[in-house]
Amino acid sequence: MPRGFRKYIKRAKELGVIDAKVIDAGSVVTADWVRMKCKYGCGGYGSSHCCPPNSPDAAATRGFVDCYKKALMIHCDHYRKPTKIAVELEREIFLDGYYKAFALGSGPCYLCRECDLDCCKHPETARPSMEACGIDVFATAHANGFPISVVRTHDDKGNYYGLVLIE
Repeated sequence: MPRGFRKYIKRAKELGVIDAKVIDAGSVVTADWVRMKCKYGCGGYGSSHCCPPNSPDAAATRGFVDCYKKALMIHCDHYRKPTKIAVELEREIFLDGYYKAFALGSGPCYLCRECDLDCCKHPETARPSMEACGIDVFATAHANGFPISVVRTHDDKGNYYGLVLIE
């Protein structure tokens, strides 16, 4: 891991993540089936710029991720945290000179009560979720030593992830 990236792990922890690691961007797993889970399982499908069919598909995401060597993967305990924290880290990493830094979050966008599909009102902070872009979050988390399992009941604790691509 490049020395300078350690500060991003520290900063992520200050922002409230459970854990953070710098990973190889090549370990991010994409698959066509992932967006089907959005279409047939999530009430947010088609409701925002950040959700399918408005987000990139798995093939486009793979091409995008392949433009990067590293990524900062963050692990959170609440579904709304990863996007907010990843966007904040993206900005800090960008300002440090990594001009290609780009964040991906978790779950649907919650910035507006109702999305204006013609023109995003928050382009500076709206980011698609990893799953909306065809990233297999389970396989990516497992490949990088993070815990994740199916949440079977309301009492089960979830694991939520965000990613900041860095080059």
